[in-house]
Amino acid sequence: MHKIALIPGDGIGPEIINETVKILKAVEKKFKIQLQLIDGFAGGASIDTYGVPLTEETLALCKECDAILFGAVGGPKWDHLPKELRPEQAILLLRKSLGLYANLRPILLFDTLNDASPIKQEFIGDKLDFLIVRELTGGLYFGKPKGIEKTQDKIRAFDTMEYTYEEIERVTHLAFETARNRRGCLTSVDKANVLETSRLWRSVVCEIATDYPDVKLNHMYVDNCSMQLILNPGQFDVILTENTFGDILSDEASVLTGSIGMLPSASLGDEKPYLYEPIHGSAPDIVGTGKANPIGTILSAAMMLEYSFREKEASTVVKKAVEKALNEGYRTYDIQVGAKKVVSTSQMGDIIEKYIKNL
Repeated sequence: MHKIALIPGDGIGPEIINETVKILKAVEKKFKIQLQLIDGFAGGASIDTYGVPLTEETLALCKECDAILFGAVGGPKWDHLPKELRPEQAILLLRKSLGLYANLRPILLFDTLNDASPIKQEFIGDKLDFLIVRELTGGLYFGKPKGIEKTQDKIRAFDTMEYTYEEIERVTHLAFETARNRRGCLTSVDKANVLETSRLWRSVVCEIATDYPDVKLNHMYVDNCSMQLILNPGQFDVILTENTFGDILSDEASVLTGSIGMLPSASLGDEKPYLYEPIHGSAPDIVGTGKANPIGTILSAAMMLEYSFREKEASTVVKKAVEKALNEGYRTYDIQVGAKKVVSTSQMGDIIEKYIKNL
């Protein structure tokens, strides 16, 4: 029995989670896997009910489960709240409390969606398939001190970017292991010409590289990497970078695939549970319209089947079902290029569910 904490969150979160539950039930039946799905609150939904973005009860639930499937949090309804009570604090607290220090974001362009990418085919190349490994619990988002100071003559805001040797070491080992199991090329992204944290980053990566002689290591400054993602994205296999750089670069890379709604992610640590979520936001402007794309969440569930439950065959079938739906010309509203039929959120879920049963 695999216990899964379902955290729909806000905005389109409940809609995309609902469709992913359909997929998990189809997988459960097809592969005779026992899945126990347990609902929890986080983000704005938790604020409205309990007054805080993440309760101790929800955190305890997550710790008791084998994996967490997360929707999205945030929205203008809660923008007036102080930072510590904003919905986004829920996901940050989960990552930190569960020790989820590595975020894996696959960047895969399905062949049938080539024309949906805003980048010319000559730049994309024959096949776009790389992985961004983002350090998730250090850097600017968690460094201290931070704050806003007001004096008689000025207002000053400050954040602290900090990394320890150990924080860099553990995510670097994971990135090298991942590259070793892919095409054997790792690009470490930093700003070592300016930042002390990046100089330490590069030093640690170079040291650990000696343990992986079969993996080719490249170093790239973050500004150059942002340009190379557009000019020559096919050069990348695995990109390793720190928290803030990884946040920005992975959103930029998502555009290459035609829609941010297509991209899954997995947040890993030394121990389970791991957390799985699409990288898009809560999209409050399309809530209830049926325009949300559930594929990013469905592919996140496929990652969960593989990484948390070691159900490789089931994961592969989910990905093949998604690809078949796209090859047959079914599209959600965000990826209408090449569409034979534009379908709603629930219709896309139904189509993928049907293909899982028939594969």
